[in-house]
Amino acid sequence: MNTSLFMKAKTYTFCICLLLLITVSCKKQTETVNVDATDQNIALFYNSELERCITFLDSIAMSNTTAERISYYKKARQHFKAMEPILASIDKNNYKSLNAPNILQVQEEDLTDVKIRNPFGFQVIEELLHDEDEDEASLRNALTITSDRLKLLQRNTHIKLKDYHLIWLLRDQIMRTAATGITGFDSPVLGQALTESQYTTQTLIALIDICKDKFSSKAIYEDLRASFKEGIAALDSDFDTFDRFGFIKNYTDPQLKLVLKTQEDWNVSFPFEMAISNNTSSFFGANTVNVLYFSDYKSDTLYLKQKEIFGKALFNDQVLSRNNDMACASCHIKDKAFTDGKKTFDARQVRNSPTLTYSAYQQSFFMDGRAGSLEGQVVGVAENHDEFNLPMDSIVRRVLQNPTYQVAIDSLYGRKRIDFNIRHAIASYVRSLNSYDSKFDKNIEGIESSLTAEEKQGFNLFMGKAACATCHFPPLFNGTVPPHYNDTEVELLGVPGANDTINAVISGDLGRYNVFGTKQRKHFFKTPTVRNVNVTGPYMHNGVYTTLEDVVDFYNRGGGKGIGIHEEFQTLPFDELNLTIAEQESLVAFMKTLTDADFIEK
Repeated sequence: MNTSLFMKAKTYTFCICLLLLITVSCKKQTETVNVDATDQNIALFYNSELERCITFLDSIAMSNTTAERISYYKKARQHFKAMEPILASIDKNNYKSLNAPNILQVQEEDLTDVKIRNPFGFQVIEELLHDEDEDEASLRNALTITSDRLKLLQRNTHIKLKDYHLIWLLRDQIMRTAATGITGFDSPVLGQALTESQYTTQTLIALIDICKDKFSSKAIYEDLRASFKEGIAALDSDFDTFDRFGFIKNYTDPQLKLVLKTQEDWNVSFPFEMAISNNTSSFFGANTVNVLYFSDYKSDTLYLKQKEIFGKALFNDQVLSRNNDMACASCHIKDKAFTDGKKTFDARQVRNSPTLTYSAYQQSFFMDGRAGSLEGQVVGVAENHDEFNLPMDSIVRRVLQNPTYQVAIDSLYGRKRIDFNIRHAIASYVRSLNSYDSKFDKNIEGIESSLTAEEKQGFNLFMGKAACATCHFPPLFNGTVPPHYNDTEVELLGVPGANDTINAVISGDLGRYNVFGTKQRKHFFKTPTVRNVNVTGPYMHNGVYTTLEDVVDFYNRGGGKGIGIHEEFQTLPFDELNLTIAEQESLVAFMKTLTDADFIEK
């Protein structure tokens, strides 16, 4: 072949290769544009809201009048809430920091790693703007830190969401609106909870509009969009009189069902379960919150029912205690919703025996949160000199002496890690003590229609004016914060040592302080569930109150502050609730509807 011909052939081959490369490249580029179009449009929406939020936030510092500052704050907050569904999905930690309550932040990993941080973000700014003794330096500092954090997000956020991320985002925000949005959890002074819930719901409409082409069923898209719009209209209400019971039944639950239809329509598969079940269809459903999410040993689910039965036998067996005279069931009696009905079990104890029903839905255990799992809690009870007083290795030996227990361990666990297997079996039983069959559950789920007007009003008060749900979060009514359920809160209420109504003295129990010696955690205790509360008295960590009426009166007065106890770090957000006698009675009536069927006297 001559040189000219060779060069022509080489050029021809190069052109063909180049053409193929360009074709493939263009095809890939076209595919990329199509695949990423949703992300790009979501990013445009998110960045637009973020930019406006920063602009209005920075305007506060340049304003001279309080009225003008508050006006700018409301606008900044509006855009922050508009971006909330996306931010909370893609960056949980920054969302949590920017929306944190104005309470000192304490992180305790171990004795060598205790972090104390001053809060910042929108709730802090909101309170400072409304403080009569306005601290200009503190306000400017909070504004600067908050604005800088938002600008950091602006520079570093890259949105890439798969379809299952979008489903999680929609579901989480629907749950967040019902669990914290409509309760006033993060609008402590302005009371804009319902208006802000409108902003977040409007964002959900914007998101499904962006995702419109993903819907095979036009009807599902239109029904979901219509439900969001109708929910926004329903939220246009007075905070104190808003019908939260009706909102959850008429909007939250239908929206969750439509999201379930959406994931089926999109043919979405999930890589794993989060705290909220991937098949959630109602806010108060028995399987809405995934109980295994709270276990450190999520994979140990083989033969789970049999392990629960084995755990129940151990739970009731006194062989686990040194003197063979005490079992878990000694302090946690089934007929009393797994409490004992006493202030303290005996003279050696300083704390009330809490209910074990729904106790699995927490990230920390014991009233001071010193154990990180139910399995760890068993160790604490076993080795406590005033309880079982028997090391786990001795318990293992005793358990193995029982032929029936030996067979259970061999068949269910294969004899590996026997110490842990015993604890896991007991913990598995405790995780099963959640029946969700109270009068309230049956009514909110539409199984029956028997709630009285007073009981419904009590629920609405619990979720609104009485501010109970800002600490006892539905649907679990405990202190584990939805919808991600990563934190179980501890609070300083100022609980007295005796039932005094004036000039009271705080209980001598230092609570969480005893775990790490952090002075900012003196008298802090975990927030328990209110489910089955009618049969789990007496109340508070020391059993100081014998009736629910006493408890409501304590909170109505403003907690410890209202009865003469003044602690620097008290966490209750209000001085007084100003509930009428009738409202207090309604609140108690509602709480009594949270009693599961097994614990109602026949």
